[in-house]
Amino acid sequence: MTRAFLRLAPATTIAAFLASPAFAQDAKIDGADTAWMIGATGLVLMMTIPGLALFYAGMVRKKNVLATMAQSLAATFLVSILWAVVGYSLAFTGDGAAIGTLDRIFLKGMRMDDISPLAKTIPESLFMIYQMTFAIITVALVAGSVADRLRFSAFLLFCVFWLLLVYVPIAHWVWGGGFLGTAGVIDFAGGTVVHLNAGVAGLAAAYVLGARRGYGSDNLAPYDLTLAVIGTGLLWVGWFGFNGGSALGANSRAAMAIVSTHLAASAGAFTWMALEWWTRGKPSVLGMISGAVAGLGTITPASGFVLPMQGLLIGIIAGAICFWACTWLKLKLGYDDSLDVFGVHGVGGFTGTLLAGVFAVGAISASPEMPGGLQGLLEGNPQQVVTQLYGIAVTLVWSGAMTFIILKVIGALVGLRVRQEDEVMGLDVSLHGEALQ
Repeated sequence: MTRAFLRLAPATTIAAFLASPAFAQDAKIDGADTAWMIGATGLVLMMTIPGLALFYAGMVRKKNVLATMAQSLAATFLVSILWAVVGYSLAFTGDGAAIGTLDRIFLKGMRMDDISPLAKTIPESLFMIYQMTFAIITVALVAGSVADRLRFSAFLLFCVFWLLLVYVPIAHWVWGGGFLGTAGVIDFAGGTVVHLNAGVAGLAAAYVLGARRGYGSDNLAPYDLTLAVIGTGLLWVGWFGFNGGSALGANSRAAMAIVSTHLAASAGAFTWMALEWWTRGKPSVLGMISGAVAGLGTITPASGFVLPMQGLLIGIIAGAICFWACTWLKLKLGYDDSLDVFGVHGVGGFTGTLLAGVFAVGAISASPEMPGGLQGLLEGNPQQVVTQLYGIAVTLVWSGAMTFIILKVIGALVGLRVRQEDEVMGLDVSLHGEALQ
């Protein structure tokens, strides 16, 4: 029983299968799958700390480096607790169309050898913590849009509300047996749940908080791009666990996803470099690492459905469209997305989710339950593109609207933006009482 079948089959079909002897015979913890998924979990956690923390910190000014790292660190420990207490249960138990159940609240009843129906060859505890690392990095990503100006107290509240009201429902809709998955939306590792979700939330946050002081006039150049390059490397390697681990086993599909991921990242970096060289006369380090992350984010939803050369093509498309979004579109719309979360992750997530519906190859996801696999437009299934657009639209509307409401509520409770004098002084000193020497 593949994860794709469990996600796309009607809830009644899933329930009947779980009650049958076939599931009991088929569900058995496998040592190789378990070992790989333990490693993949570590790789995805590494993407946030230290990966994203270094990536973001290297692109802000010196006076805000520690405050930026603090956000990634806080997202890690706060989301971890919330996920174990209630988030996992609501996202991945039950078969409700809109939300899960409280069957696993406080991890109640989770025994050492229990298996989730969504991951039948690894312990449920491992599946739970693997999905936890996805929740962590998604919440942490949003903070990049409002770097240099968001109160730390407001960010902590944002972690709580946004995780439970935005991330958890969308994760359930797409991956946990909810209405988007049963409608046929395919998202192997997080095009809608992670990247589009975080990107749209980041755009909403950038508009609600407004631009940084001095945006468009002062020098807001990155403090230390060497940190950002190191962070990119950690993200790149960690993405093998992000996409490869989403096969939920040590198998050929995981290997194909990793190959497609690496080629997409390489193509994204090359394409962004070439476009920047052509339009601005010089290829920047910032541009190359931005292109790599664009390729990584864009291939994510398609990585377990496409062939390696299609992954390469998706990376080229990602480098081009995300470059356009971070240059022309950003200026045209006039928003200050500090670290281009929307331009890279939002636009990349949109593009990758759509292209998954175009390029999906049935043979990659074929199984005894689904002999033909999940096929896209190029294999004669144009309906998949329509279904993907449906998933994109739902994610965009829910994430954007709920993020706006959450931020307004937090603003009324504790305020969102630091005082002008604190922004001038820098958040390291004004919020944390620390500074780099």
